Amino acid sequence: MFQIEFLATFLLFSLSFFFIIKTCLSYNTNNKKPTSSPSVKLPIRSYPVLGSILTLIANRDRINQWFVELFHQHAPINGTITLDLSLGRRQVITTNPANVEHILKTHFYLYPKGDFFRDTLWNFLGDGIFNVDGENWKFQRQLFSHEFNTKSLRKFVETVVNDELSGRLLPLLSAAAAAKNTVFDLQDILQRFTFDNICKISFGFDPKFLSPSFPQPKSEFAEAFEEATRLSSERFTSIFPLMWKLKRALNIGSERKLRVAISQVREFATNIVKEKRRELEEKSSLKTEDLLSRILNSGHVDEGFVTDTVISFILAGRDTTSAALTWFFWLVSCNSKVEEEILKEIMEYNKSESLGYDKVKDSVYTHASLFESMRLYPPIPSDTKFAVKDDVLPDGTVVKKGMGVTYHPYGMGRMEVLWGKNWSEFRPERWLEEREDRIRKWMFVGRDPYTYPVFQAGPRVCLGKEMAFLQMKSIVAGMMREYQMVPAEKGFEPVFASYLTSKMKGGFHVTIKKRSVCSGQSVNSDSL
Repeated sequence: MFQIEFLATFLLFSLSFFFIIKTCLSYNTNNKKPTSSPSVKLPIRSYPVLGSILTLIANRDRINQWFVELFHQHAPINGTITLDLSLGRRQVITTNPANVEHILKTHFYLYPKGDFFRDTLWNFLGDGIFNVDGENWKFQRQLFSHEFNTKSLRKFVETVVNDELSGRLLPLLSAAAAAKNTVFDLQDILQRFTFDNICKISFGFDPKFLSPSFPQPKSEFAEAFEEATRLSSERFTSIFPLMWKLKRALNIGSERKLRVAISQVREFATNIVKEKRRELEEKSSLKTEDLLSRILNSGHVDEGFVTDTVISFILAGRDTTSAALTWFFWLVSCNSKVEEEILKEIMEYNKSESLGYDKVKDSVYTHASLFESMRLYPPIPSDTKFAVKDDVLPDGTVVKKGMGVTYHPYGMGRMEVLWGKNWSEFRPERWLEEREDRIRKWMFVGRDPYTYPVFQAGPRVCLGKEMAFLQMKSIVAGMMREYQMVPAEKGFEPVFASYLTSKMKGGFHVTIKKRSVCSGQSVNSDSL
């Protein structure tokens, strides 16, 4: 077996080397780059055929941080840079809101996801809404826009979140607080929590990935989903896409692991779809609110389409929400004044055990804190579209047909021209106006979605935005009014890493402390 893998790997690299040499020999020195444009020409060494690949490799593990350094050093005002990629390709990366509005709204149909994105995630997402363009996307968008706007679905989400909080997450925190020395990875706990949540909301199925006790049990479906997500995202970071495509063709290495993981996910998801269809047929009067039941009841019977759809929703609902909350809790742990303001609000608006929509909607300071957290640490740090024909961006940057154009929320949240000199500070107040009526109240003041494209914008704006905030604000209120999450390592400085969504590299290890709350002020029980 080892010899077969070795020979296959040798063949893979030999073919790649041959391809590069062949391209070098046939490289046309008269093939000029696109017309110069206002995007900044970076002082990065670029080679024929290879482009800036060596610099990209050197910064691959900190690619988002590196982009921010380039913006600050070379495009602090215009916010647009262009990179030379391999094989003569170029890519525009922008933090300019006018450019973002151009590609996400005014010239939306010139900038689809494109074949590169679709091919990279096809095995995993198939024809799910996040992996298609054109009429297929438009059809799914219309279908799901209706479903996400129903009051019954909102009520179902409230019920699922509250059940998970009271039945699993809060008992786990209570046990950890009682043990005092228990350290666990909050990022992992939140991923498990949101995975169970989104499976219930999407499938009406409970994988029971989060348990109110230690150690946390493993779910075959959840583990396979995590593996499929991680390995699929690695395709995007491959310097030579040809490499993973050859490994896929030869079924070796990471691509063999990915094939196994995706097979497990799709088999499991397909069985759930079949079981749900059987359940609906046998109990036609059964009242069901999960998205899968809604889709099946609306007349969509194609098994592949339904499976693709639900897998896409799980991917979106699991990783984005848990990522946002992980960074939120770390930022709050470093900012006691913000923590105090959130606690005051929680005690004012959330006095009962139930944390439904009507209560969390008034949590304006919490809302602003989540917006501010995602400004600095967006769940999806960047997104790339591919031009279907030549174009010119509003700042004058020339885009050629087939060129990738990336808008960069992670970089946008760190631009002084957009957020001022205090852009690096965690300040929820930048989203608020204070009003003095009978009681002190905050008013949330948003920014336009092209300056803050954390939920995308334009026709593809996130359908689940309101659902996500209902979940996050309920979780924050439920956790923070009783417990304090304290970093296990004093002075902990996390590293931002991105896959299909952002992660805290190595996780967020915390201890849990029970709160005693008097007049809205937080006091650790250990200090009493």
